[in-house]
Amino acid sequence: MRPNSRHRRVAQFPAEAMASRIGLVCCWFAASTMLVSNTAQAWGAEAPAVISQQTPETASQVASSDAAPESADATSPARPNERARRTYMGRIVAQPMSHRGAAWLIRPERNDEENALEALGELRIEPGMTVVDLGCGNGYWTLPMARKCASEQRDSGDIDLAEQDDDAGESGAGESGAGDGAPSAGQVLAVDIQPQMLQKLRQNMLRAKIDNIQPILGKVDDPKLPVGEVDLVLLVDVYHEFSHPVSMLWAIRRSLKSDGVVALLEYRAEDPEVPIKPLHKMSKNQIMKEYAAANMKLVREYNDLPWQHLMFFARDDSSLPEIEPK
Repeated sequence: MRPNSRHRRVAQFPAEAMASRIGLVCCWFAASTMLVSNTAQAWGAEAPAVISQQTPETASQVASSDAAPESADATSPARPNERARRTYMGRIVAQPMSHRGAAWLIRPERNDEENALEALGELRIEPGMTVVDLGCGNGYWTLPMARKCASEQRDSGDIDLAEQDDDAGESGAGESGAGDGAPSAGQVLAVDIQPQMLQKLRQNMLRAKIDNIQPILGKVDDPKLPVGEVDLVLLVDVYHEFSHPVSMLWAIRRSLKSDGVVALLEYRAEDPEVPIKPLHKMSKNQIMKEYAAANMKLVREYNDLPWQHLMFFARDDSSLPEIEPK
């Protein structure tokens, strides 16, 4: 059969040139795929395009099983032997937001979208408490929490979180506080794994004239919290990003006082109207399953926020009464 003109052109094309062209196409496709993968937004459409950073810990071998290891008992004195995970108990572990997207955390419309001030009131922070903002970022929650727990209440006006300075320089970004000693009365232990976030927090502390915040550079498997000293641990839309959830919940549980609580805020997976991508949402059933595995019990919840679950967990040996989720 006589080839048509198109076939003739292909047949006449030199084999070496064809191989070269195929190679170029393959390289272009691989590069394009990598670029799309690295720049894909994990957050909703309103969030910034953020490239998630991998730390040396998360770049290491990743566990293939999503089951909790045998050493996951949160009451054990030994830290769980856990590798970084891609999945855990049936869900995909999300990548953390980079410090490059920090401005989105203090966007002016955030309180209207999430009713953060109402959620802050539900934390019931009292003067003299030791509270933790785990995954503190640039301090959207940290600063008002510090005002509430300060042993000496000072009339210094309200903090307009939307006006925080996110253009702070990053000199000294490698410095961090240590979480080894017992905290002083009435302070916030502000933990983040990105030194750039902690530097932004320090700049905002100076600007707001707040000095009862201790920045702590944590690790992906260790928030570096004191043992048995904490009244409240706040996790705002960050737990689902833990690459070592078993190790982190073990350390969090160990940090709590006998009546201390964890306040968990996560975007509602049950609500399709919440404009956040599914990877960054959690259902109540999933939350309950994972916290029960960490020997923690639900003691309170608040269900009137626009986008998020607000659930409070205590150690399973706490005197606080357990409740069923609604």
